[in-house]
Amino acid sequence: MAKILILTPQLPYPPHQGTSLRNFYIIRGLAERHEITLLSFLEEGQTAVPQSIAPLLEHCTLHTVPVPARSTGKRLWQMLTTRLPDMAHRLYSEPFAAELRRLLVENQFDIVQVEGIELARYIEAIRVVSPGSQVVFDDHNAETELQRRNFLTDLGNPRRWLAAAYSWVQMGRLRRFERWAMRMADGVTAVSDADKLILEKLLNGTRMNTDERRSKNPRHLRKSPSNMLISVIPNCLDVEVYKDRAGLGKPDRSQRFDLVFSGKMDYRPNVDAVLWFVDEVWPGIIAARPQTTLAIVGQKPHPRLERLRGAPGVTITGWVDSVTPYLVGASVFIMPFRVGSGTRLKLIEAMAAGKAIVSTPVGAEGFPVEDGRELVLAETAGEMATAVLRLLDSPAERDQLGQAARQFARQYDWRQVIPQFDRVYRSLLL
Repeated sequence: MAKILILTPQLPYPPHQGTSLRNFYIIRGLAERHEITLLSFLEEGQTAVPQSIAPLLEHCTLHTVPVPARSTGKRLWQMLTTRLPDMAHRLYSEPFAAELRRLLVENQFDIVQVEGIELARYIEAIRVVSPGSQVVFDDHNAETELQRRNFLTDLGNPRRWLAAAYSWVQMGRLRRFERWAMRMADGVTAVSDADKLILEKLLNGTRMNTDERRSKNPRHLRKSPSNMLISVIPNCLDVEVYKDRAGLGKPDRSQRFDLVFSGKMDYRPNVDAVLWFVDEVWPGIIAARPQTTLAIVGQKPHPRLERLRGAPGVTITGWVDSVTPYLVGASVFIMPFRVGSGTRLKLIEAMAAGKAIVSTPVGAEGFPVEDGRELVLAETAGEMATAVLRLLDSPAERDQLGQAARQFARQYDWRQVIPQFDRVYRSLLL
C-alpha cells in the first residue's frame, strides 16, 4: 500500500463530465489498494458538504480550496508580463499552494499525482517540500497539439482570427510548459496511444530551453527523453451501471430527442463541434426530416451558442442534474468534433449505454474503432447528415451498432483500467 496525494482541478463529484469522471474513478480504483488524500479546487456551485459527496469521501481524505477569481484584466496582464501559457495561470493560487505545502510537510507521500496541465506549476513546490515523493503527471490532453488544432480551425474563419492569434501565441508557450512539466515529473501518463506519440515527439523534439535552465530546481529536470516513462492509461467509467438501462433513469418526454450531444458547453472544442454541426450539418437533416430534434446538453453554455436557440428543433438545456436520461432517450448520439486531443469519455459513455453513434474521425480519435462496426464515422457535413438520417430511419442498424458499442466499451471499465496505475507506481518506487 502506498500513500498517495492526488491534485485535481475540480471536485470530482458528482462525476458529470470528462475530467471529473476520470478523476473520480482514479480515486475509487486506487483506494482499493492505497491510502488516498485528495486536494481539490472547489468550483462555484460545487459543495463539499459530507452528505452531498459521500461516495467520494468513502475513498479518500478530502481537502478543498476555492477556485481563484481571475478577472479579464489580470488575465491580460499575466499574458503580457510572463512567458507562461494561459493554462498555467488559470488555477494557480497561493491558498492552494499553501495547503499543498502543509500536507506535504505533515505527511510523507510516496506518490503525488497531478491531474492535468492546469495544476502542473505545483510540481515545483512538491519537489522543494517533498523531494522524496515520486511525481506522476497525468496529462489528460496533449495540450500543445490541442491548441495547434484550435489555431488551424479558427484560421479558416475570418471572424475567428482573434481567437486564432490567441492560439498561435499559446502554442509556443504551451510547448515549453508541457515539456517542462513532463521533465519535472518522474512518470507521465497519457490517455491514448495517439497522445503518447504526440507527447514523445514533443519531449524528443527540442533541447532544454532557457526557461528550463533558469528553473529554481534544475537538479529535478533529470528526466531525459531517453529515460522518460510515458504510460498509456485510458479514460474509463463504470460500465456496469449501463447494463440495465432502467438504472440510468427513465427519460420523460422533455428528455427524449432524436439526436443528443453532451459536454461542458464552455469548452472550446465542444462549442466548435455544435456550432459546426448546426451550421453545416443540421440544415440538410431538417430539409429531409423536418421533425428531427437535437438536444445540446451540458453546463455553462458559451455566449457563442445563444444564436442556436432559434434554430428549428434545437434545444440547449444548460445544467441538468443528470445527463443519463437524455442519453437513454436519444436515438443517435453525435460527436461532430473538428478539434481536440486526448479521448472523449462521452463516446464510451454512449457506447456503454448501447447508443448508435455518428462521429467525425477526430471525435473517435484514440479509440481502436472501426467505421460501421461500433459506430459510423463521417468526415464531411454531407457524410454526417446522410449517416444521421439513415440511422434515424433504421432501428435495426441502430440496435446492431449499439450492441457492438456496448461490447467495445467493456474494456474501458474502471475495474480494468485503474490497476494499470500500479504498474507505473511500482516502476517508480522500486
